[in-house]
Amino acid sequence: MRTRHFSRRTEEAYVGWVRRYVRFHGLRHPAELGEPEVSRFLSHLAVAGGVSASTQNQALSALLFLYRDVLAAPVGWVDGVVRAKKPRRVPVVLSRPEVHAVLRGMSGTPRLVATLLYASGLRLLECLTLRVKDVDFAGRAITVRAGKGNKDRVTMLAEAVAPALAMYLERVQRLHARDLASGGGAAPLPDAFARKYPGAATDWRWQFVFPATRRYREQTGVWRRHHLDESVVQRAVAAAVRRSGITKRATCHTFRHSFATHLLEDGYDIRTVQELLGHEDVSTTMIYTHVLNRGGRAVRSPADVR
Repeated sequence: MRTRHFSRRTEEAYVGWVRRYVRFHGLRHPAELGEPEVSRFLSHLAVAGGVSASTQNQALSALLFLYRDVLAAPVGWVDGVVRAKKPRRVPVVLSRPEVHAVLRGMSGTPRLVATLLYASGLRLLECLTLRVKDVDFAGRAITVRAGKGNKDRVTMLAEAVAPALAMYLERVQRLHARDLASGGGAAPLPDAFARKYPGAATDWRWQFVFPATRRYREQTGVWRRHHLDESVVQRAVAAAVRRSGITKRATCHTFRHSFATHLLEDGYDIRTVQELLGHEDVSTTMIYTHVLNRGGRAVRSPADVR
């Protein structure tokens, strides 16, 4: 998986599914198993586990990778699988006043992160793994590196966020200077980049925009500072939503949904929104068009006709 540049999350998910598959079949080696066993395991997930269609598909992808790329014994078409139902759902979207109400209930770094999620349409992990070099203040642009599907994309840096982000980065730069003075200041680097450019780890440009509050020491003795943990922002958003009195089930990802929906409401074409979100297929972006057909916009309720 490393040679194919899979993300760490995909690695963890695939390894987890292989473990569950092996345990489900009584700790037998996967080489002794085949298509019938894969089918039984996937059906068990849907029937007894009640998993979603996307979860079942992820398990199937993990097992296909195991047999095709690890054991070099690819399985054929897996027949007889009880498929998990794929419900059609519309995303939770906050109105503009609701977005601002939630943001007003936040403070500090979590508020700045949440503001960027809405202002730039970023996923939470995309935002937290931004490097200083990825923020272009002059061009008012943010470059997302190795986003979902290991794809890069460019999105906007809103005028309303730029001053606050610039002031925040000044504080981060002072923190980095203190780290360097104390013998630290190294950031984790992707793939083999650290071997090719040994000095990049301590370079200001490669530091995380949102660093963690604590450093950690590797077995090699090097002190590093990772990015802020996702749970810090997730808890802050959840608390702000509760305090705002909003009854919608809003999360960090809701800001991204709201970003896309509000752009469409403002008349931007769906292809533009697709590129900003980084969707491979425009049909994924089409889920946000539901707001254009809500009652009071395209259809008038008979109860409102006098």
